[in-house]
Amino acid sequence: MKPLLAVLVLALAGAHAETSIERGKRVIAECISALGGERFGHVQHREETGRAYSFYREQLSGRSIATIYTEYESGVTDTAHQLAVRERQNFGKKQDYGVLFTEAAAYDITFRGTRELEAERFARYKDTTLNDIFYILRIRLNESGLTLESRGADVIDNRAVEIVEIADADNRVVTVYFDQLTKVPVRQVLKRRDPKTRLNDEEVTLFTKYRTVEGIQWPFAVERMRNGDRTYEMFCESVHFDKPLPERLFVKP
Repeated sequence: MKPLLAVLVLALAGAHAETSIERGKRVIAECISALGGERFGHVQHREETGRAYSFYREQLSGRSIATIYTEYESGVTDTAHQLAVRERQNFGKKQDYGVLFTEAAAYDITFRGTRELEAERFARYKDTTLNDIFYILRIRLNESGLTLESRGADVIDNRAVEIVEIADADNRVVTVYFDQLTKVPVRQVLKRRDPKTRLNDEEVTLFTKYRTVEGIQWPFAVERMRNGDRTYEMFCESVHFDKPLPERLFVKP
């Protein structure tokens, strides 16, 4: 009787097997629920404070105390091409210098004044932001032409993961790895062509040290690599959501 029951269960499972699209959507839905559900989906402001490190050819090229302020914008309809976020990155204990990223440009801000940064830097920031999994989950999920397709399960760094390929109407593809137990993103891979060298770059971002803060799970450590070389690390000491932030933070001085 038991073997027959097992056969029936397997048959039913096969009859109702998920397609790759259905499985991809399920993994994403489970992830959003794990991150905080509606609480995560309605966040307007975020403040992260910690230590940031930049690297060039695997050598440390900069480090600083960093405070990153993020504000999500509403009313953006073309989410595939327009940023729906403004970000201020302040450095130093006194936060007396930093960078402002608006919807259209980036600015270097110091006691000497404000200057617009080169278009290339803003373009890279914009591309990285549009393809960041947390930005996609918060802003882009209802975008026309966006597909979520499962690439199955695997084991990465001794961790069982679900793999989902997210592609938009412009054929930009991000491959995201979700922890099978906690459901949160632990790794993403973005491939793109360098506009100068015309060579393909592979940018890998790792998300670790998750903590629950004010009802939201958030990675307190982020590491980014390009073609195998570390380029950036951020280790947060504190994170706050929807803390009132002054408008001046997001306006060009």
